[in-house]
Amino acid sequence: MSSKLNEGRVAIVTGAGQGLGRAHAHAFAADGAAVVVNDYDADSANTVAQEIRDAGGQAVASVGDVADWAYGESLVATAISEFGRLDTLVNNAGFVRDRMLVSLSEDEWDSVVRVHLKGHFVTLRHAAAYWRAESKAGRTPAARIINTSSGAGLYGSVGQGNYSAAKAAIAELTIQAAAELGGYGITANAIAPSARTQMTVGAGGAMAEQMAAPTDGSFDAMNPANVSPLVVWLGSAQSASVTGRVFEVEGGKISVSDGWQRSVEADKGARWDVAELGPVVEELLAKAPVPMPVYGAR
Repeated sequence: MSSKLNEGRVAIVTGAGQGLGRAHAHAFAADGAAVVVNDYDADSANTVAQEIRDAGGQAVASVGDVADWAYGESLVATAISEFGRLDTLVNNAGFVRDRMLVSLSEDEWDSVVRVHLKGHFVTLRHAAAYWRAESKAGRTPAARIINTSSGAGLYGSVGQGNYSAAKAAIAELTIQAAAELGGYGITANAIAPSARTQMTVGAGGAMAEQMAAPTDGSFDAMNPANVSPLVVWLGSAQSASVTGRVFEVEGGKISVSDGWQRSVEADKGARWDVAELGPVVEELLAKAPVPMPVYGAR
């Protein structure tokens, strides 16, 4: 009996031509899954798919824009036509256009939100439609969605208002999907990874220095492959009881990130007067948890 949790399963990984996506694709293949390697760049997608096949795994490349409605549908269809099914969707594709809010252009906002947020929704929607049909036909799947948020989306990041907003929305989209799709045998979770990728290294300055690989042979905490084991586990049938959660992953550390929760409250039982609210709000904030600091804030 195979010890591989994803033996016989089929996974789509978007943005798998490099960085985190490439690491995820290789990790799923090593764990027994057949992988559809998506990327916008044909050379990158084909290279990763070939690497997996050369290592003895199963993979096919699919080149296209994940935020395009028709392509999203065809991406799901590729998994089914090539491997006969789809079990796991890993939404990872994205890029950055960093700028302070007062300098951010409309195109820089639209393009980043489109690829990250719409790109997650399009593939999720088409995969979920397939799984719902399977469930209604009496073939309830052990389906898994793993979305990619970010610490920037959970806590904010100076100079990344477009990226942070999109990643925050992805975290909430994950919670929404978990609530709506659970009845069809679908779970949805998100990760907020810290790893060395083109996006993080390209940021330059202190961020690039922090992300640099160690030269002394010590554990490379920023290696993208460190993130993949949790993604692969979440993509397996074994993770059936876990849904609607966001996990932060950095090096060998995994943590659960809790979203908006009601913490402290004051109830007058009647409408508040504006003049009396100052001390009330001050007392509430004194009792409430201190927010996590925004990345890059002084």
